[in-house]
Amino acid sequence: QVQVVESGGGLVQAGGSLRLSCAASGRAFSNYAIAWSRQAPGKEREFVAAISRTGAGTYYADSVKGRFTISRDNAKNTVYLQMNSLKPDDTAVYYCAAQSGSTYYTPRSYNYWGQGTQVTVSS
Repeated sequence: QVQVVESGGGLVQAGGSLRLSCAASGRAFSNYAIAWSRQAPGKEREFVAAISRTGAGTYYADSVKGRFTISRDNAKNTVYLQMNSLKPDDTAVYYCAAQSGSTYYTPRSYNYWGQGTQVTVSS
């Protein structure tokens, strides 16, 4: 079992940056792949980024590729999402999720979800 809590959201101007954190509690954090998804008004939920248990594998949606970077520090039980060159279309509630039973790039495999953190990008 693992619990994840997101933080780091806020209001930023277009072109700016934010770093989101996903802090996890529970045994064997390194056994869990971690993903970020987002939900924006008027849009479907989007699988944004994911990272494998060891950090060797990463996935990015085309919409954020080249701008966002996911990383993990297993010693700190934390996964980060560095978001650069932010656009108004990035405005959403960002959710962190964890799973240990499938490949890290499979969205429906994630079963432990955080409460979300709001990211608002102004134009």
